[in-house]
Amino acid sequence: MEKRKLKLILASGSPRRKELLGHLGLPYEIIIKNIPEESDSTDPVEFSRQISQLKGAAVFNERSDDCLVISADTIVCLGSKIYGKPRDVIEAELFLNELAGKAHSVFTAVTMNLMVDGHRSSHSFVEESKVTFNVIPPELMKRYLSTGDSLDKAGAYGIQGASLSFISRVDGDYANVVGFPLSRFVIEVQKFLKPITPGSSWFNLF
Repeated sequence: MEKRKLKLILASGSPRRKELLGHLGLPYEIIIKNIPEESDSTDPVEFSRQISQLKGAAVFNERSDDCLVISADTIVCLGSKIYGKPRDVIEAELFLNELAGKAHSVFTAVTMNLMVDGHRSSHSFVEESKVTFNVIPPELMKRYLSTGDSLDKAGAYGIQGASLSFISRVDGDYANVVGFPLSRFVIEVQKFLKPITPGSSWFNLF
């Protein structure tokens, strides 16, 4: 009997998520749908979960083959304020000044949409990490903003880049702050796919 094979799809154009998922050594393709990333929720867990689900549904709802579609959304939260991607360098500087000298939370929601023999199912989870910034001196702020690194990232920074010059502490999953909590994903996807992988590894599905 031929073993079941699924197509693995990453519904994200993020090079960071592409790199992190690639560490698993599985074949996958990237499909992106540009949709409004909007939610009415003021709770960061639900906000990120809803956006992740919207991203995944935009790709998954057009599929009819056996597949697993993975989508994700990362946000930064300080107190009750949710920080997405800044509109421009002025807003990026505003975000960074508000986060400077404080600890904030980074939430990444991951959604998995599964199609097997026409049957659809989904599962989402949200991982939280804490990041602490030093106070950012004006010259360092100017130099960081000039890199352009802040413009396409939630909270106006990417932890894997020049922002390390003012990040003093990370509590929790580093990969989660990058944009995809890989170790948690491995645990969650194993549980999610267990019903269709009796006695074998979920890796064999792809």
